[in-house]
Amino acid sequence: MTENTPLAELSLAGVSIWLDDLSRERIASGGLANLIDTKNIVGVTTNPTIFAGALSKGEAYAEQVAALAAAGTSVHDAVFEITTDDVTAASDIFRPVYDRTRGVDGRVSIEVEPGLAHDAAGTVTQAQELWAKVNRPNAMIKIPATVEGLEAITATIALGISVNVTLIFSLERHRQVINAYLSGLEKAKAAGLDLSVIHSVASFFVSRVDTEINTRLEVIGTTAALALKSKAGVANAQLAYQVYEEAFSTERARGLISAGANKQRPLWASTGVKDPSLPDTLYVTNLVAPEVVNTMPEKTLEATLDHGVIPANSITGAYDEANLVLDALANEGVSYNDVTQVLEAEGVAKFIVSWNELLETVTAALETATTTKNGAAL
Repeated sequence: MTENTPLAELSLAGVSIWLDDLSRERIASGGLANLIDTKNIVGVTTNPTIFAGALSKGEAYAEQVAALAAAGTSVHDAVFEITTDDVTAASDIFRPVYDRTRGVDGRVSIEVEPGLAHDAAGTVTQAQELWAKVNRPNAMIKIPATVEGLEAITATIALGISVNVTLIFSLERHRQVINAYLSGLEKAKAAGLDLSVIHSVASFFVSRVDTEINTRLEVIGTTAALALKSKAGVANAQLAYQVYEEAFSTERARGLISAGANKQRPLWASTGVKDPSLPDTLYVTNLVAPEVVNTMPEKTLEATLDHGVIPANSITGAYDEANLVLDALANEGVSYNDVTQVLEAEGVAKFIVSWNELLETVTAALETATTTKNGAAL
């Protein structure tokens, strides 16, 4: 761990820094290991968009794609093999971090197919398949926080599988996600499983909230409305931490923790700033508190390293102000419930688009590999 940098200060404040990116090139080049050694990275998150981007560059995957094409592998099976191989390799790189932190960090997340977002049974089945294929204790299976996803979260945790719950936008859904996690732990305990090895994070999205609300505030156009721009994302996440504090201080949660269970830490996702007029570390420096994860794109990571000013804690003293922001938005006619519902639906839809792009990229790569092989055979 590098000392005397803003990233080191962030780690000392209790924030686990995870990279929101993964590619085979990053794995094979040693770049991922270097980030662990030099930039305090203690985990990685992936999603369909990240994998689509990595595979579109393609060169690092050529050998495996050729082998899969030669074996006549279907595109869905090829995607499964390619993505799980990346996550397995990354999990091995992060294994020392996992051991050092006793399972808290060193985590690598892989997402169930986004088309299963409203299929609880299908999600649980694929979560088991991914968990078995990666076969590493520091993997995490990403499940979206749809209504159907809540059921899947409980069932997956009950099986002893660690879960990264993704696409959380509202405080109420966050409460439901924590309840789903606790319910899963209760089932795991009843089944005699070791609760201490089951981990979970609740990925609360930040910048997308500002993007959606800013658009609505600009339509309203009043001075009061425009003064609220780019304040909702941070306020919403700060209040999510309050939900976390309250939920894990209940008798129910304390009982499970005393039986060896872990808290479900809040994870700040979508932390890259979308508006270039905003400070590029906005969703880092304003969301500092113990026991949280901030998963950053590399651009945000580098900005924080270069000029981030890290407070000891920028969340727990901000609850009153955060509530005032949400109240003011309501007074301006911005519907919090509508915003969060729209964002959840859009989040699932965007990941489905990215998943389809991933399938198309792999389809093209398999076809090219087959054509190249046949041409060589001639």
